[in-house]
This record gives sequence, structure tokens and C-alpha cells, in this order.
Amino acid sequence: MARQNGDSAVVVEDLVKHFRVHRREAGVAAGVKSLLRRQYADVRAVDGVSFSIGRGEMVGFLGPNGAGKTTTLKCLSGLLYPTSGRATVMGYTPHERKTDFLRAFTLVMGQRNQLFWDLPAMETFLVNQAIYRIPQSEFGTTLAELVDLLGLGPYLDKPVRNLSLGERMRAELAAALLHRPAILFLDEPTLGLDVTGAAAVRSFLADYNVRTGATVLLTSHYMIDVTALTRRVIVIDQGQIRFDGDLQVLADKTAPHRVIKVTLSSPVDPVGLAEYGEVEATDGFTAVLRVPRSHTKDVAARMLAELPVEDIAIEEPPIEEVIRQVFASE
Repeated sequence: MARQNGDSAVVVEDLVKHFRVHRREAGVAAGVKSLLRRQYADVRAVDGVSFSIGRGEMVGFLGPNGAGKTTTLKCLSGLLYPTSGRATVMGYTPHERKTDFLRAFTLVMGQRNQLFWDLPAMETFLVNQAIYRIPQSEFGTTLAELVDLLGLGPYLDKPVRNLSLGERMRAELAAALLHRPAILFLDEPTLGLDVTGAAAVRSFLADYNVRTGATVLLTSHYMIDVTALTRRVIVIDQGQIRFDGDLQVLADKTAPHRVIKVTLSSPVDPVGLAEYGEVEATDGFTAVLRVPRSHTKDVAARMLAELPVEDIAIEEPPIEEVIRQVFASE
């Protein structure tokens, strides 16, 4: 069953999307055979997915390539008709593509370009104003806010082809948000950006959520995006939900250990350090140890009492490792 919220913006119940694809073996003979008798196979991109997202919630949607993330987003955006099951967004059935629904959401895909390549970004903004019938006063106010938040002032009149990837991505976000959508479906919004550009996009999305109360469903392979913007994550693999809940709960459930990082005033032999846990790295003066979660406090206390400790820190394992373990266990 879908996880229910008191006021849900997105509800997905037993969503299924299968594709019928042509299959043939390699080689000339197989090619000739496929002309006479084509072989098909069903690909289950989404296979019985259920979840719900409350209004104003920011949720991470995680999974490996081919897990079903983008297919789910396309079903929620009305770009694909589901094979079976039910999905509603702000009370609308996406594939019906009603005008009010189209005005309520936006889909941003990091590998897709909606801006006119040879024209300034401002031209696309004006086209979107006409498409969404945005009144001039509202358009001017919204555009000014987006230009300020995204730092787009110097780039509005430059041809899009002359913009860097980070500048273009920020312009893409502005174009997608001019009509003030209540739902944001973001598919790899920081794909290919440098550290500065990605940080700017994350900061903007967090601010936009606070300012407008927009609901955000975010897919990303960059765990810093997920940890910076969301607390709840939905993990999908092979078209099915593997986890839906708090990110920290996922870490506690999946990673039965913590990491202790210690700095010593005098060198300690790695063999001696191994008495406290699994040594991942050491140069004698510093060490990183993996320790069972339930023993962390006791081990840290022993190290403080028995070793020449200058500094010690207890950390959770990287979230990337947690997600890898989820997929490995499945």
C-alpha cells in the first residue's frame, strides 16, 4: 500500500509500466530472421509501485540506472500512459493532460534542453509566458525573483550555446518555474555541474521549497543532493520499491556499523588498533576504523583510556555506501 499523508500531493497505487521491445541476436543470419519473424520481450520498467508524497514535502527518489525512476516520473508527468495501476498529482490523473494539471507541475531533466539553443534564454522565458498565459505583472515579479535567486542577470541576453553548463542549468530551472508550479519533478538537476554550480542549484531548490511550499520529488546519483535537500527517501530497484522512509533510518537499518576517526599524539601499530575494530586506513598517527554500531560508545571509551588520543570523531558511513548495500542485499 502507498504510504499515506494527511494532505497528499502525489498518490501512486500499484503503478505498472511495461514496454514491448524488439529483441534479436547479433549477426547477419539473425538480422535476416528478425525481418521475417520478429521476436519481442516485455520489459517491466515499473512493476507495482506504491507511495504518496505530502504537500510541501521534499523526497529523494533513488535507484541504479534502469531501476524505473525516470519512467515513474514520466508517468507522473503524463508523458507515459501506465500499463495498470493508478496515479494522481494534485488530484489530477496525469495522462489526461488537463490544462490545470499542466500548469500545476514542472519536469526538469538534467540531460534535456528546453531552451532555444541559438537564442538568449530570455526568448524562451517569453515563450513560456505565452504558453502558460502568465499575466505581465506576475511574469515580471517571478522573473525578477528567479534571476536574483539563480544569479542569472549577466546571462539573460547571451545565446544559450555560449553559456556554461552551470549557467544553462540555472536558466533551465528559471524557465521551468516561471509559472510557479506547485509540484517539481527533478530528474538529475545537477547532472554535469561543477561543485559551485551544483551548490547554487541545491541552495535555490531549498529556498524555493521554503518560499512557495512546493512539493519536490528528486532523483539524483549525487548523494550530496539527496542529503542536503531531503530527509525521506524512496529507493527503487528493478521497478519495485525497496525502501520508503527516513534517510537516517535507512542508514541505521542497512549499515550495522559506524566509523571512528582518531588522531594520535604518538604512533600506534596497526595490529594494536585492530583490537578496537576493522582498520580501514592508518598512517600510525591517524586511523579510520569500522566498528559495530552497538559497540561504538564502548570502543570509543576504551580508545580514550588506552591510546594517546588527541582527537576522536564518530561518524555514520557515507550514504553512497548505504545505498550500495541496499541494492546488493536485493
